[in-house]
Amino acid sequence: MSKAFTREDDSDSDIEDDVEDTSPLPEGSRNYMTPGGFARLKAELATLVEQERPSVVAIVSWAAGNGDRSENGDYIYGKKRLREIDRRIRFLIRRLDNAEVVDPSVRRDADNDDQIFFGATVTVRGREGEERTISIVGVDEIDTARGYVSWVSPIARALIKAREGDSVTLKTPGGTEELEILAVRYEPLATGT
Repeated sequence: MSKAFTREDDSDSDIEDDVEDTSPLPEGSRNYMTPGGFARLKAELATLVEQERPSVVAIVSWAAGNGDRSENGDYIYGKKRLREIDRRIRFLIRRLDNAEVVDPSVRRDADNDDQIFFGATVTVRGREGEERTISIVGVDEIDTARGYVSWVSPIARALIKAREGDSVTLKTPGGTEELEILAVRYEPLATGT
């Protein structure tokens, strides 16, 4: 059969690989992260590099030895999975290289314990009296079930630099909301799990 009618491409390049991952961080800003979030990303990177990637490489190598690669599912899907793993590894390396780890439990200025900065756990009251507690974390540590919001989120931007007892205005797609800051504390966060 002529090569014109077959497509056998062993290159690792893929159209998706050319797409640059867009960052939720504002241009030129630092990638703040808690120690737990940094450890979680580092552990994920280690797992990908030391366990998952070698396993997939072994499968692809075995499948390549079976002959015709154009109809070999193990080979085709293995190569696709390998590209996904490599893409995630590159992403994690970039994130970890640009990370600035900030431990919320270690405060530099005791006089500002009631002011909101990265790592703060804040209890607020909305207009209808409902209270909620949020913690301001890095963009890679968001967990809405725990109340962890990114420091670039609208609620965090409204709260940052405010103090306990202040009221802030939160602009949402549904309108504006007044939030009263009831408590501000700095404590270790469980972002590593």
